[in-house]
Amino acid sequence: MDRTNRQAALWATVVAVPLTLVMAVVAILVTRPDEPSAAAEPSPTAPRPQSTSPVEMAAPALSERAAIVCRALLARLPASVRELAQRPVTEGAEQNAAYGDPAITVSCGVPMPEIPLTDLVYPLSRVCWHSADLPYATEWTTVDREVPVRVTVPRQYDQPGQWTIAFSDTVVATVPSLKEIPSGCGGP
Repeated sequence: MDRTNRQAALWATVVAVPLTLVMAVVAILVTRPDEPSAAAEPSPTAPRPQSTSPVEMAAPALSERAAIVCRALLARLPASVRELAQRPVTEGAEQNAAYGDPAITVSCGVPMPEIPLTDLVYPLSRVCWHSADLPYATEWTTVDREVPVRVTVPRQYDQPGQWTIAFSDTVVATVPSLKEIPSGCGGP
């Protein structure tokens, strides 16, 4: 073999061997299965298991006007709120809705809350809400709407007002405002 051919063969070997090793390592890394510990951890965005059984809710009689408004509201509620899917209710599907487990509930046509003078009202996304703390939940009731709507957020959920805001756009679109808006609600 002449010197030129030997030099060419040497350079080919010098280039081919490292390139082959790099390709082999890449192929092993790409085809290797995930480690078991990583596969066992749930994704932070994976929905948590949720009951699909009906949520116990009362359905008090509504006036004709309230029934019309509540049906309009329920027809426009979202199928889910954040990762919480809507669930069936035991009574009043035309005026009640529930989401998640434990259930965040929406009740239309509830009594207007009595607001002590020392209580605050919260204008959240163009709806004025009054909040009442219960041992198991926080109840948010509209105080500026022709037909009051209540959202009950169980204590297991952080920032109950943020969960309530998820329903404000639907309330604005379907439940007419009162002519006289309570003070603190941004009205005249």
